[in-house]
Amino acid sequence: MRAWMCRRYGGPETLTLETVPQPRPKPGEVLIRVVATSVSSGDVRVRALRVPAGMKTMARLALGFTGPRRRVLGTELSGVIAAVGGRVTAFKPGDAVIAFPGVAMGAHAEYRVMPADGRIALKPESMSFAEGAALCFGGSTALHFLRRAGLKQGERMLVIGASGAVGSAMVQLARQQGAWVAGVASTANLDLVRSLNADAAIDYTRGAYLGTGETYDVIADAVGITHFSGCHASLNEHGRYLSLAGGLGDMMARPKGTRRSIAGPAAERKEDVAELVQLAAAGAFRPVIDSIVPFEALPDAHRRTDSGRKRGSVVVEVSEA
Repeated sequence: MRAWMCRRYGGPETLTLETVPQPRPKPGEVLIRVVATSVSSGDVRVRALRVPAGMKTMARLALGFTGPRRRVLGTELSGVIAAVGGRVTAFKPGDAVIAFPGVAMGAHAEYRVMPADGRIALKPESMSFAEGAALCFGGSTALHFLRRAGLKQGERMLVIGASGAVGSAMVQLARQQGAWVAGVASTANLDLVRSLNADAAIDYTRGAYLGTGETYDVIADAVGITHFSGCHASLNEHGRYLSLAGGLGDMMARPKGTRRSIAGPAAERKEDVAELVQLAAAGAFRPVIDSIVPFEALPDAHRRTDSGRKRGSVVVEVSEA
């Protein structure tokens, strides 16, 4: 099979399309023919070793010193079951599925083996393979931080970076939970933010959106451009600052009175995949797709994600549905 390999840290030009052995499912596993995948901010962070300040040494220990240990990137996919291993009864060849390898990666290839009882679910018929491939990275990150924040119905929330994969998911899922949500984005993306059912869309190019007298119960930074130290004054009593892409400083930040910072890696749970699929099937959550590129042009998807201007997810079409 073909797979895009990342053997050293660097730009998109470090990626190489290679032929590697096709995996075979062991007992309890399924083999998925990948139809679509995405290039997420997580993928470009690993490819470039682009990590928050103070965490580069820890990142090399976790990911690899000169290049990623997991040479095939890609955190999420949609596809079709090609084969099943022994003892698998939940899936059969021909089933259309959504899978979330997460930090285990490996989705930027023509085939991916997954545990049948892991982060995998049947794809709703109403959902395209492209949408399925963009469902989990942003959605599961948003669910994790909303859960840690203990978001309550009627609370006021500000989402910084509301047009990205994580931010657009955060806006939709917070509204689904009954919060009042304002999304911060560029002028060109305000209509997108409004389409996500946000209560307010704030244009960051037209002036400050913090320190204006407006206060919130939850402030979520999905793009890593703020810190708790600069946001706590805009939080209400018992307010929570969510650092979705922050560094060690926000992880170690001490509370300011009753206001606190929540940071760190997001958990990857199969229950979240099931919840996202259910919400998507009911029309309550939809992943935003920036663009779709062919498998052979996957480095271009990295360049688009690197640009910081993508809207939602950049999807890669790997094979025919």
